[in-house]
Amino acid sequence: MSKFRYIYLAVVFVLGACAYGSVDLGNGKYTQASAITGQGGIYKVGNPYKIMGKWYYPKEDYSYKEVGVASWYGEDFHAKRTANGEKYDMYSLTAAHRTLPLPSIVKVTNLENGRSLVLRVNDRGPYAKNRIIDVSKRASQLLGFQAQGTTKVRVEVMEKESKALKAALTGESVEEDVYLVQEKAPILSSENLGGISYPKGSYFVQVGSYSQKAGAQSVASQLDVDSNIYYVNVNGQNYYRVRVGPFSNEKEAEVALAKIKNRGAYDAKIVTD
Repeated sequence: MSKFRYIYLAVVFVLGACAYGSVDLGNGKYTQASAITGQGGIYKVGNPYKIMGKWYYPKEDYSYKEVGVASWYGEDFHAKRTANGEKYDMYSLTAAHRTLPLPSIVKVTNLENGRSLVLRVNDRGPYAKNRIIDVSKRASQLLGFQAQGTTKVRVEVMEKESKALKAALTGESVEEDVYLVQEKAPILSSENLGGISYPKGSYFVQVGSYSQKAGAQSVASQLDVDSNIYYVNVNGQNYYRVRVGPFSNEKEAEVALAKIKNRGAYDAKIVTD
């Protein structure tokens, strides 16, 4: 795999903890959320098990959607191991579920205020009062129900993100053509890259595209893989794209994409040039 190093367009700004995504606060308002990253866990579905006289049957279910009550858990479990061996961090965007594979990616919507959030399911539970999901302390704050303790939510599995996460942890191949996306906007030229060129038809993993350089620089600084910021002007609007690559073929890009999504960059996609 050939790689090229490009020069950042500007110095890195020191910003507060920033996200790869955002929390939908309802009414068209968004706030940044911290990245969802695993800490040494494995992928597992698990065998049927019995808690308080009730049987639970874990399985892969990429069509899963359920409405019910959510709760949250914090200090009593902070820094302890989750059901799949990760280290629980009550300040990360994670959750516990009774039957979904560990880890899985879900979208949780608070039906009482309209806020929604993407969470990484890495633990088992809850088992009290027919609750369907137990989110981290930070997630409960962003979803707006920490003080009241519980809320009515809709939980939906994010299929592509969950499959990519499984592939990253198990080494399985991701499905062909699932993540290949052709950009409609103009691709960066060698002129934009300071005169440095790369082979035609190269693949990149694009982590995100930002209208402000500072936002792109902050995201790039949080990735623990080599990344570069590319500038492009589309219809008079400047964009700063955080990309990893180039890769010589699609399969290499797919492996990189799965690993990057596993680190929390769930909007990342493959683009070609």
